[in-house]
Amino acid sequence: MASSRALSALCLPSVSRLPLTGCVRRNSNRASICQLHRQLYGRRYPVLLVSADGATVRMRYSEPKRILMLPLDSSTLPEAERKARLRRKFPSKPTAKEEETFEGIDLDTYKKFWKK
Repeated sequence: MASSRALSALCLPSVSRLPLTGCVRRNSNRASICQLHRQLYGRRYPVLLVSADGATVRMRYSEPKRILMLPLDSSTLPEAERKARLRRKFPSKPTAKEEETFEGIDLDTYKKFWKK
């Protein structure tokens, strides 16, 4: 029994190999053609953080972006500006336009266009 343990310790584990079907290349060129398909990034990237008052701060961020903008706090705005921003964000529904009628048009003036 001790000899079988010694033999199993000396044997290297077998490496399973995939069949030779095709080479899948996953390198930097793949990311340059389309978007990055990553859930986590391995490093932090330099980003410019812009606050609501216009102040900028350089920081390190987990995703590769150029600029991050902080949202504006609407509770600190004056009432008139807050309502104006809400009107721009949620515009009123467009009203239905009246259809044009042909009652006031003299059709004899356009008769020359109907002839071939």
